[in-house]
Amino acid sequence: MNLNQVTIPSSNVPRAIAFYKTLGLHLIVHTHDQYARFETPEGNATFSIHFTAENVRGAGIILYFEVPDVSKKVTELKTKGIIFETEATAQTWLWTEARLKDLDGNQIIIYHAGENRKNPPWRIKK
Repeated sequence: MNLNQVTIPSSNVPRAIAFYKTLGLHLIVHTHDQYARFETPEGNATFSIHFTAENVRGAGIILYFEVPDVSKKVTELKTKGIIFETEATAQTWLWTEARLKDLDGNQIIIYHAGENRKNPPWRIKK
């Protein structure tokens, strides 16, 4: 089994398209303002947005985008007007991450975990 795509809700798909293009995703489907799909610059995953008139409540959705150098990516995105809630921070779970929100309040984490993403020291053995 392979995770192909994650879809999140948005109250304004055209506005969300501009935001996610700024983050560096590549728009591959946009047939109407109810839906759009992107591919990531690396890997084989796709990411999509669908229109909803209802706001997501509670903690909402958390999206993780891995990059080789979190500090460099944060600096690059700040020059494009992206506002971060936290700077690049080394976490106790052996990842470096920075947090921001998209225009609909979905949490985005720009991070680097490397080998620790799937193989942390506390991984359950098969």
